[in-house]
Amino acid sequence: MASRETAFVEITPEVLLKAYACGIFPMAESADDPALYWIEPERRGIIPLEHFHVPSRLARTVRADPYTIRVDHDFDAVIGACAEPRPGRARTWINERIRILYCKLYERGHCHSVETYYGNKLVGGLYGVSLGRAFFGESMFHRSRDASKVALVHLVARLKAGGFRLLDTQFVTDHLRSFGAVEVTRRQYHKLLEAALVGEGKFDALAPDVAISGVEALRYVNGG
Repeated sequence: MASRETAFVEITPEVLLKAYACGIFPMAESADDPALYWIEPERRGIIPLEHFHVPSRLARTVRADPYTIRVDHDFDAVIGACAEPRPGRARTWINERIRILYCKLYERGHCHSVETYYGNKLVGGLYGVSLGRAFFGESMFHRSRDASKVALVHLVARLKAGGFRLLDTQFVTDHLRSFGAVEVTRRQYHKLLEAALVGEGKFDALAPDVAISGVEALRYVNGG
C-alpha cells in the first residue's frame, strides 16, 4: 500500500515516529520529487535478531578488524552517501525532505548511524530509526568491500546488547537474506511491532564513542 501526500503538507518528526509505530514509513519517488509516499508493504522484511547469521567469510573479515566502526559520528555524511546514485540504481528515494526529517530525528536521539572507516575515510555505513525496542533499518552504502556488511554486524551487536526485539528491513533482498532476513505478513509484522514498542531499547548500551572490536561484536551477535 502506498499513498502520496502533497509536497505542501508538513511532516514533523513527531508525526514520523507515530507513523513508524503504526507500521508505516515514507519514501520519495526520486531525489528531485518533493512529495512523499507513505508505504505499508503487504509483506514486511525483518531480520529475527535471534537468528541473525554471519557468513563464515564475513566473520573472518569482522574478526580481522580492517575497518574502524563509529556510531553517530557523522550522521549527515551517512545519509548523504545513502542518497547517492549507485551502479544499477540511477535514482534514489532519499530526497531533501527525507534528509531534513531524519536529521531532526537524529537530533532527538531517534535516528542512528553505524559508520565504517578506513583510516579517516568513510567507506560504508547504515542508518535507521530507533523506537521502543524496535530498530527500523533505512538504508546502507559501501565504497569498500564488505564495509556495509561489517556495519550491519556491529549494528546487530549493539541491538542485542541493548535489549532490542525487532530489526525491520522494510523489504527483503538477496543480500539481506544471506543474514537471515525473512518476509512476514502485515498482520504478523504488527504483532511483532506491538511487542517491540513495549519498553525501551538502549542503543547506547555499548558506548557510542568507544569502538568495539570485531571479536567483541561477534560475541554479542552470538549471545555471549
